[in-house]
Amino acid sequence: MSRFAVTFDYLCPFARIANEIVIRAQEDGAAHEVEWRAFSLSQVHLEDGAEPVWESDPPPSGVLALLWGLAVRDQFPERFPAAHLAIFSARHDQGRDINDPAVVRAAVASAGLDPEEVARAVAAGYPAKALAADHTWAVETSRVFGVPTFVTDRRAVFVRLMERPATPEAARATLERVLAMVEDWPDLNEFKATAIPR
Repeated sequence: MSRFAVTFDYLCPFARIANEIVIRAQEDGAAHEVEWRAFSLSQVHLEDGAEPVWESDPPPSGVLALLWGLAVRDQFPERFPAAHLAIFSARHDQGRDINDPAVVRAAVASAGLDPEEVARAVAAGYPAKALAADHTWAVETSRVFGVPTFVTDRRAVFVRLMERPATPEAARATLERVLAMVEDWPDLNEFKATAIPR
């Protein structure tokens, strides 16, 4: 068993793929201790000195969904995998606007949660503090610049996978390969295809 963190922003299709792979691998019995860490792509693109996205009202693109995801992660952890995938699905499968409160409410409801309870958790302000903590942790400890990034005790690596897992077994095999490259191959700094063979 290993321990790692994986970053996410619901705006990013590659974060969706990586996070789904981790969840499906866990469903297949992968015994890793996973920390799900929010990382705001909107925050990365702010001008210097601008108000942080977790303090903005209304929140910029993608931040509302992050707040709802973090509320579920921290208050209803047993429902987090389902809600996490439902929010990603609303954005990337259904093409819905995750900046719309009705969309994130429907996503968490589809995961078996009471949207009113999640809304109260968001309104209490703890998810905004969690977003600030997660994003700041990623930047300050590991120089994270995007999602998805896998962070282990040894290093942080931005990983872009192209395909969603066909099966839980395939997800587990992919995750194990990624973790082996991150953990066991410190000489590898960059490995990027010049074109996508499709």
